[in-house]
Formats: sequence, structure tokens, C-alpha cells
Amino acid sequence: MNDTLDPSLRRDDVLASAVAKVKRHVLPLFVIMFIVNYLDRVNIGFVRPHLESDLGISAAAYGFGAGLFFIGYALFEVPSNMLLQRVGARLWLTRIMFTWGLVATAMAFVQTETQFYVLRFLLGVAEAGFFPGVIYYFTRWLPAADRGKAIAIFLSGSAVASLISGPLAGALMQIQGMGLHGWQWMLFIEGMASVCLCFFVWFWLDSKPHDAKWLSREEQDALVATIDREQREREAGGVVKTSSWSLLKDRQILLFCGIYFCIQLTIYAATFWLPSIIKRMGDLSDIQVGFFNSIPWLISIIAMYAFAAGSARWKFQQAWVAAALVIAAIGMFMSTTGGPVFAFVAVCFAAIGFKSASALFWPIPQGYLDARIAAAVIALINSVGNLGGFVAPTTFGLLEQHTGSIQGGLYGLAVTSVIAAIVVFFVRTRPKDSPANDLKPQSALRQTH
Repeated sequence: MNDTLDPSLRRDDVLASAVAKVKRHVLPLFVIMFIVNYLDRVNIGFVRPHLESDLGISAAAYGFGAGLFFIGYALFEVPSNMLLQRVGARLWLTRIMFTWGLVATAMAFVQTETQFYVLRFLLGVAEAGFFPGVIYYFTRWLPAADRGKAIAIFLSGSAVASLISGPLAGALMQIQGMGLHGWQWMLFIEGMASVCLCFFVWFWLDSKPHDAKWLSREEQDALVATIDREQREREAGGVVKTSSWSLLKDRQILLFCGIYFCIQLTIYAATFWLPSIIKRMGDLSDIQVGFFNSIPWLISIIAMYAFAAGSARWKFQQAWVAAALVIAAIGMFMSTTGGPVFAFVAVCFAAIGFKSASALFWPIPQGYLDARIAAAVIALINSVGNLGGFVAPTTFGLLEQHTGSIQGGLYGLAVTSVIAAIVVFFVRTRPKDSPANDLKPQSALRQTH
């Protein structure tokens, strides 16, 4: 009976089986890797008071050091991506995780501001290429139709990490002994978790589908054939040559970069300074601060799903992004008008806006861009936006150092959110004079056939 089946149906079944196995095999690991990655990136937000009391690291030094991570990350992301494609995703992802784990572990033993600066910069260098490396892995293992869902599941790791980072940091900081403070144990344990996990990554991942013993030969061939065919179809449409400079000649792409930069300013300001705001609410222990820190992120996750449902039903993406940015602006402004408890409640309200804006923003550039340059432009927008991770903590640190307050920074975040809410109405979701099914920003493209 099986011999009478349409061969194309048989191939579809084999491909579906292979895709399901790939998702089961690699997605849980990548989510865990992203959680650990995020924890090592932002955990210094919970030790800032200890850095000041134990090491004398000032607010300005803390803010500058927190931001240096993003400079190292931006400078080395392109070289890291080039090496990844040369040596393979399996080896390079393992290397990335091993080196960032070592640097994150070394953070537990800093003694001076200079050491703090160097290690934060090196952490950015070590992590550079992780996110694009995972995306590249997906492009070699999953057909285009399944890639979007896989990336969405992978990105859920940041939401999980936001929720657990506070309680986990608070619990680990209760550890004392062997001449180390609790904050040192927290940094050491979270860093070593990455080092230990990288060995599992090396043995669990495979470089190519034909290396995967957990796939049948038929499934391996189906995956490779499908992915290769999709690549040939893209190439048949014309080779698109781009550079960062040529892309930035497109005014719409510049606007995308500016809007996302404003969003990331607020996100990273909250990430690195929220524990300090919570600490002012009273005589709270580290573990209490950690649990309070989870509240805004939990609220924001619920809000993100609500906003996503609303934008899917009532389709006007710019208006949804603008509304979220206005909420963020109101929350940040209101956080300057009361005491610490009121400020915390206001930041919870702002989190509804800035996290929702971050999620709602991406469909706009994706709708404007030619599919063949979408990955390059999204990487560019992400790189520029992440510089907000340098500007926000550095500015807040300088303000607190020289004025004793971060109120001016909160005003600045409110203003930039309002500006971004206005600018978002000047961006297009379709290229000018182009049909909906032929999306390409002409000034950013140069094609050869």
C-alpha cells in the first residue's frame, strides 16, 4: 500500500519528521543558553551597592562599566560572525560560551574600577556573535517556514531570564564563606554555569545535518535538499550586495535605527538601575530586592501578549508602537514625582510600554525590507539599538555621581520615548512605489543578475 503513495507526500512527511526532531533536539538547549547569557550580562545590576561599599566603585564608574559591555559587543560582532561561518557554528558557539563564562566568573574577583572596566568590555567581546550564531545555525538546519517560530521560542529565553534573574541573584547572594562575599559567590556561580554548560553544548550540537546520528539518512537528505533549494531560489532572484554604509543611506532604515535606539535606552536603564531604585524602598534584603525586581518584567510579559493580540486584531502597527512608547514616557515621568515606592510602581507601568514597544516594533521594518537584505538590516538596527545599553547606564551613573539623583535621566527617557512615538508615524511599512509583494528599499539595494 505504501508504494502507491505520492512520492511528494512521502518527502513532506520525512521533512516534517526531521524538522520536529531538530526542534526537540536544539531549541531547549538554545533557550537555556540564552537564559544563562542574559544572566551573565545583567547580573551586575544586583551587586551595584556592594561594588560601592566593598570596592569603592562609584555610581559613574558603575554606569560606565555596565555600558562598556555593549561597546565590546558592537565592535566585535562582525568579526565574530565571519569566524563563525569559517569554523562552523558548533565550535564557535561553544567557544563563545566558554570565554564569556570565564570572563563572567572573573567578575567575582574585581578589586578596582579599571579591572571592572576591562572585564565588562571583555564580556561584550566574548559574547559578540552569540545571537547571530544561533540564527545562522537555524538557517543551516531549518527550512524558512519553520525558522520564524524557532527564533520566537529562542527569544523567549530573555523573558524567562528577566523573571528569574532577581530571585536567583538574591538567593545566591545569601551564600557566604571561603573569604568571598555573597555578591562574589553569585557572580562566580552564574559564570561557572556557563563554563560547565559549554561542554554539554560541544557534545550535544552537530555542525551539519549529515553529522546528526539522531536523524535518519532520509531525514538528513530531506533537510539539506530543502534548505539548499531555498538558497538557490534566493540567489536566482538576484544577488544583493549591502554594507552598513549603503544601508544607512536609506532614510527609513535610519529612522528604524533611531526608534529602536530610544526603546533600548529605556529598557537598559531599567535593567541596570531598577535594583537600586528598589533598594531605596526600605531596608530590603538582597533576596527581597530580587523578587521585587521580577514584578515589572512579569507585568510586561503579560502586556506584550495583550498588545500583540490587539495589534493582530486592529491593524495599525505604528499606532500600537506609539501608544506603547507614550505609556513608557508617562511611567518614566511619573517615577520622578513621588517617593521610592511610587517610583517603583511607575516603572512597573513604564515596563508595560517599553517592553511592548520592543516587540511591536519589529514587524514594521520587516514589512518594509526586501527579504534578501532583511537579516543584514535587522542586525544593523539591533547593533545601533544596543548602543542604548552603553548610553543609558553611563548617563545615569554620571547624573547620580554629580547631582545625587537620576531624575534628569528619567526626564530624558520620557522625552526620548515621546520623540520616538512621533517619529514612528514617519516610517513606512511598504516601500514607496512598490507593490506589496515586491518589498525593497531601492536606495539600500544594488542587485546583479
